[in-house]
Parts: sequence; C-alpha cells; structure tokens
Amino acid sequence: MGTLQGKLRSFLNNRWLVFVAAMWMQSCAGIGYLFGSISPVIKSSLGYNQRQLASLGVAKDLGDSVGFLAGTLCEVLPLWAALLIGALQNLIGYGWVWLVVVGRVPVLPLWVMCILIFVGNNGETYFNTAALVSCVQNFPKSRGPVVGILKGFAGLSGAILTQIYAMIHTPDHAALIFMVAVGPSMVVIALMFIIRPVGGHRQMRPSDNSSFVFVYSVCLLLAAYLLGVMLLEDLVGLSETVTTLCTVVLLILLLVPIVIPLLLTCCFDDISPAQESLLPAPQKEEAGKSGESTEQQEVILSEVEDEKPKEVDLLPALERQKRIAQLQSRLFQAAAVGAVRVKGRRGPRRGEDFTLIQALIKADFWLLFLSLLFGSGSGLTVIDNLGQMSQSLGYSESHIFVSMISIWNFLGRIGGGYISEIVVREHAYPRVVVLAVTQVLMAVGHFLFAMGWPGTMYIGTLLIGFGYGSHWSIVPAAASELFGLKSFGALYNFLTMANPAGSLVFSGIIASGIYDYEAEKQAHMHHSARSLFGRMLFGAQLHDEEPLKCEGAVCFFLSSLIMSGFCIIAVILSMILVYRTKRVYANLYEKPRA
Repeated sequence: MGTLQGKLRSFLNNRWLVFVAAMWMQSCAGIGYLFGSISPVIKSSLGYNQRQLASLGVAKDLGDSVGFLAGTLCEVLPLWAALLIGALQNLIGYGWVWLVVVGRVPVLPLWVMCILIFVGNNGETYFNTAALVSCVQNFPKSRGPVVGILKGFAGLSGAILTQIYAMIHTPDHAALIFMVAVGPSMVVIALMFIIRPVGGHRQMRPSDNSSFVFVYSVCLLLAAYLLGVMLLEDLVGLSETVTTLCTVVLLILLLVPIVIPLLLTCCFDDISPAQESLLPAPQKEEAGKSGESTEQQEVILSEVEDEKPKEVDLLPALERQKRIAQLQSRLFQAAAVGAVRVKGRRGPRRGEDFTLIQALIKADFWLLFLSLLFGSGSGLTVIDNLGQMSQSLGYSESHIFVSMISIWNFLGRIGGGYISEIVVREHAYPRVVVLAVTQVLMAVGHFLFAMGWPGTMYIGTLLIGFGYGSHWSIVPAAASELFGLKSFGALYNFLTMANPAGSLVFSGIIASGIYDYEAEKQAHMHHSARSLFGRMLFGAQLHDEEPLKCEGAVCFFLSSLIMSGFCIIAVILSMILVYRTKRVYANLYEKPRA
C-alpha cells in the first residue's frame, strides 16, 4: 500500500504530467483562432457591417496580446488562482456574447460588445502564461522544445474545437459561441491544480530526448489526422456517425502523451528534488557561475567586438577563431593584472541582457518589431476575415478553412522553431533568415487570395497559416538571443503588441474599408436593378434590409495585394536584421573546425 501511495505521489509530482496537462489546456486555449467561424453568425444576428465586425476582431486581438496583467498576477498569485481568473473571464466575456446573439439579453452597443470580446479573449493570456511559466521552470534545459510544443497546441486548438463542434452536429450556429465560452473554462478548472512548478528538476534526464521525440511524433500525427478529416468532410462529406468516430479518435490521440509520465513513474526510479539538488551541474553550466567573473567575461567579450580588426572577418573560419581567441586571451590577462581597464560602455551589447527601455532605443529591436507587425499582422487579418473571404468566393462552409489554417499555424510554430534551430546550431546564422523565407511564402499566399482562382483558398490558407505560426516560434527565440533573458517577459509582451497593431491597420482600416466599399457598390447595383424590376411589375420599389454582403474575388482583391506588399517589406526588414546580426550569431554559436 505504501508503495502504491508513493507511486501515486510521484506521478502527481512528475513534471511530465504537468507538461501533458499544459498541452491539454493549450489544446483549447487558442479561442481567438475561432473568430473566423463565429464572426459570420455575430454579423448576421446583430446586423453589423464589415467595419463593425473588424472592430470586434481588433478587440479580440487586443485581448489576446495584452498579457501584462496576466504576467503580473502569475507572479504574485498561485498559478491555480491565475488560471481561475482566466477561466472566469473567458466564461463571462464569451458567455455574454452568446446571450446577446441568441436574444436572451438585450442587444448591447458595439463598444460594449468589444469590451466583452476583449475580456473573454484576455482569459487566454492567463492560460498561456501559466503553462509557459510552469513548464519552463520544470524544464529549464529544454525551453525551446517546451515553448514550441505548447505554442503549437495553442495554434492547433481552433481545429480541435471545430472538430468537437462538428460532432455535436447542431443547426444552431450560435452554439459554437457557447462552446467557446464553456468548454475551455471547464478544461482549465479541471487542470488548474496540476499545472504548477514541481521543483527540483535541474538536470537533463536520459529519458528527456526520447520523450520529446515521442511528443513531436504525436503532434505531427495529430496535425496530419486533423487535416485528413477536414479534407474528407469538405470534399466527400461524412455522416454523423463517422464524424463522431473521427472525433473520438482525435480525443484518444490527445490523451496518448499521458503514457510518458505513467511509464516514467512505473518503470524508472524517481529522484526526489532533494536528491537532485545534490547532483553536480554540468561543467559547462558551472563555468563562470560567480556574478563578478561572469560580468567581467561579458564585458571582455564585448570589447573583442571593438578591438577586433575588420580584416579578421574575412579570414577562413579556423584562422578567424584563432585570432579572436588570442585577442580574448590578451584582454583577459590585461584586465586580470589591472594593466588595462576595460573601457566603460553606455549599455549592453547585442547578446547581453537588456531592459525594455534599453531595447527600445535599439534599431535591431524595432526592425524585429516592424517585421513582426507586417508579417503576423497581415496573417492575423486573414485569420479574422477567413469566414467572409471564403463566403465571398462561394464557399458555404468557412469552418473548413478555419480548421485548416489552425493546423498549418500549428505546423508553422513547430516547423519554424525546428528549422531555425538547425540554422542557428549547425550554421551559426541568424534564425531570422527563416522568418524572411516564411514571409516570402506569405506574400505569395496573399497574392493567391487576391486572384481568387479555383483552389487558391486551400493553398493560400496553407501558406498564410504556416508563415503566421512561424513568427511566434522564431521571433521570441531571436529576441532572447539578441536582448537576453533577464527582461524577456517585458520584451515578449511588447513584441506581442505587434499583433493588435497590425490587425488594427490591416483589418480594421484597410480590409474592412475596402470590403464595405465593394459591398455598398454591389448593393447599389442590385438595388437599382430590383427597383427597376419592381416598378415594371408592381409600380413600387422593393426594399432590401439585409446586411451588406460582398461577393466575388473583388471583395479582398486590393487589400490582399496591399498585404502582399507589406509582407515584401517585412522580408526586407528581416534581411536587414540578418545582415546586422550575423556577427553576433557567429560569436554565439560558431564552433572551431577541425
């Protein structure tokens, strides 16, 4: 009995259980990606035009990106309390929107609806922050895979929730809003006491690599399965029984990762936090642990950048490494004996720890921010308007494309982080070059949306979804490399403001304005034709009180071309940043060749 209790206690305190629970929570945390599915029913029920609907989209993006309060509360409150606050915000915000749409409560002004959407979607920031904080602390040596997987599941959540909604098979389209309000809140409340730092795990375990490979395999299988099911539903059509069976298989795939903490608990001896704290840390990590020596080392390495002759960069890699090592050795020796005092600097250099204020005066930070704004902002505009874009091109079921872009968003986050890590580790080259490549793909995707050719919705959704997702695995990693980890939370939260800023410009002003202009022009033409027909038959004018609706590729032609152009500008900014930071990455990652 004692052994069973010990195993149960070990299972509940297993960091992999926390990670798996965080994946489950993130699987329903990306509620903002369902806005393209719920926006048509909000528009038709409340009689909004496209500009008013875009205002709700901007409020949604602000709620998704303004995470300062969530970050602060996660530091001062237990994580379960912060998760409870997020769940209540999600329930109240989207629950009230559902009551308005179904007519249970009076219709509210647009600005109140924007506040409700903001509050509901802001709950997502609590889910993301708690998941990342707990898992990064539990896996301090595996931050890259942990963050990529968790952000990937958040991007995949739109497709998962859509498939569950398809299983319900209700003709009431407003039921999706109800599910967005209730479903994530129930899951978070059920898991909020599991998701926490469990402490003690300083070391990489031998089982970690195989466990991460298993999780990556499940992720890819899950994405491929969802994509296949969605294509079958769109092209062939599935019966209600088959749809239910497919959803059950989906839920089983989501549960599969639980075998990792089960196997680790049952088949491996557990090391308590007290025992692990006695283990020696890797020599590489312990080198230069004292604050004084580390600080001096950082200063010396920065001085190398100033003292190094320019012709050194033109030498072969091996010779360049020797010359740099000699210069470092001379500077260390001179500083150690006090013969030379390292000259003072006005602030940190790239690769060192920056505060937010220090980063805001650096050109590299604004290049990264503007590249993110143009790239992710244009991608988010497509995500928010995907329902109207598909309807304007004659597709009756917009949820198929919402699900597909969610899947490609997921693969973009996983693939962008993985590919950029290879570029950095194997070639010592700035990872932002991968961002530039994905922004080229996004420019092509926007162009295809503008043309509106048959089948381009599928290709455009792939390119935009993958490119948008890659931004959120590459940019945070690049920011941590260029500006350090000390104030990473503040830096990351500032960078996320590029999302609502881009949505405000691209969706709230450009795309919605052009859409409404084309819809009014089409409505005027239809109204004139129907008025003439009415006078000929009835001697009276027919009235059309339906909300404005645009049909054809012209609805998003100009706005898609504009966003394609902005993606090209983002490519240029990214390549400028690559050029400016090549030397930094060479110093950080380049290894001497034998």
